[in-house]
Amino acid sequence: MESRSTRIFLALWTILVIAFLFGPILLIAVYAFNASNVQSWPIAGLSLKWFPKTWANHEVRTALWLSIRAGLLATTIAVVLGTFAAFAVNRARWRGREALSFAVVLPIALPGIITGMALNSFFVFWHLPLSYWTIVIGHATFCIVIVYNNVLARLRRVPGSLAEASMDLGAGAWMTFRRVTFPAISTALIAGALLAFALSFDEVIVTTFTAGAQNTLPLWIFGAIRLGQELPEVNVIVLAVLMVTAVPVFLAYRVTQHR
Repeated sequence: MESRSTRIFLALWTILVIAFLFGPILLIAVYAFNASNVQSWPIAGLSLKWFPKTWANHEVRTALWLSIRAGLLATTIAVVLGTFAAFAVNRARWRGREALSFAVVLPIALPGIITGMALNSFFVFWHLPLSYWTIVIGHATFCIVIVYNNVLARLRRVPGSLAEASMDLGAGAWMTFRRVTFPAISTALIAGALLAFALSFDEVIVTTFTAGAQNTLPLWIFGAIRLGQELPEVNVIVLAVLMVTAVPVFLAYRVTQHR
């Protein structure tokens, strides 16, 4: 049994780790309500004036809408392709199955800058102009991994005898999928889609290499920080991005916990 001093030490260490991880996030959240445009501590006062000013910025709204559209489309592609790949790896027995699994998982294992440079070289080689569609393709490459891992893990927990019993009772392949397989993997699909959208929404490195003249929200934040002229608006946008990213992650966690 752990001693009292050990439990106290572990509790303090946990608090320090949480403070290290979330302290900067809380600081940004406080600066978003700073009445002054100078980031200094203690802050001059609390104000909401930067929120309407940020929303009035046409460039911010355009970048936000582009990020949402790209994230939703990339997530849709990831759900379809990731689910197909998971079924191919789990249900079929064919040569090259493990190679396919490795190829699907590889993009998430590589540093984002390597994936971005590789995609950029591919687009340049085939003379594809950088645009909204190249952003979607770039984001879908690593979003597929999230959906693939979720669905594959769930399929491995679903007994194959359920589908066999359904077919023995006269159900066809589509009826078996709709009545047996899909309900069993539905929460994994939802959780994978939510996590994939969250990952797509805040990905900046891959977007940098695939956006061209397109300006997504992470790129706008990066440019504003580099120039240092719109830091109050950056704090507001960062707070909004954190909330938009955290909500899908929380919902994915709740979905899997409920299951």
